[in-house]
Parts: sequence; C-alpha cells; structure tokens
Amino acid sequence: MTFTRRLPAHRPTSIGEMLTQEFMEPLNITQGNLATAMGVGRKTVNELCNNKRAITVETALILAKVLSTTPEFWINLQTLNNLWNTQHNEVLQDKLEKATVLIAA
Repeated sequence: MTFTRRLPAHRPTSIGEMLTQEFMEPLNITQGNLATAMGVGRKTVNELCNNKRAITVETALILAKVLSTTPEFWINLQTLNNLWNTQHNEVLQDKLEKATVLIAA
C-alpha cells in the first residue's frame, strides 16, 4: 500500500514559528524556561526557534511531553518542511528530471 502526502502550495509553518508563535508567546514561555523543562541547553532551543536545528525523534518526544502534544505532531511538521524545502530546490529538480522510472505506478 502506498501513501502519498500532498504538499501545500505555500511553505508550511516552520518549527521555529510553531514553537514561538503557537506555544511560547501565548504561554509566556522563554527560551530558557523551555530549555530547562526539556533538559537541554538554551542554545538548542534557540536553534529550534530560529530554524537552525531540525526536530529529531528524541526532540519530538521531549517537546511532546513538555508541551502536551504528540511526537507525531513535531515529526510530521518536520517532514512536511523537509519535503517542501527539498522539492523547491533547483538542484533536486534537475536530478528528478533525469531520474528513470523503474516501476510504473
């Protein structure tokens, strides 16, 4: 069974936007507060907030616990961003055009 995910026409919400605009700002959580709750350094949270660090499975599990979400929420958001960014990369577009289909859908 094959699953296909349709990507939005516009850039999906980034991890940093989600963290800051939907969680930290409304709940008055500082980067320091979040870092302490997560058991990580403030630099890690800063990099997440500024889209300089990707969500790993470990980070997704920790964020899910401290923000009362699910790990799938964070992993899916990261995957959507990865797919969108990669599919809008000119180098990849050239590779995709040159790729040969081995199995017809």
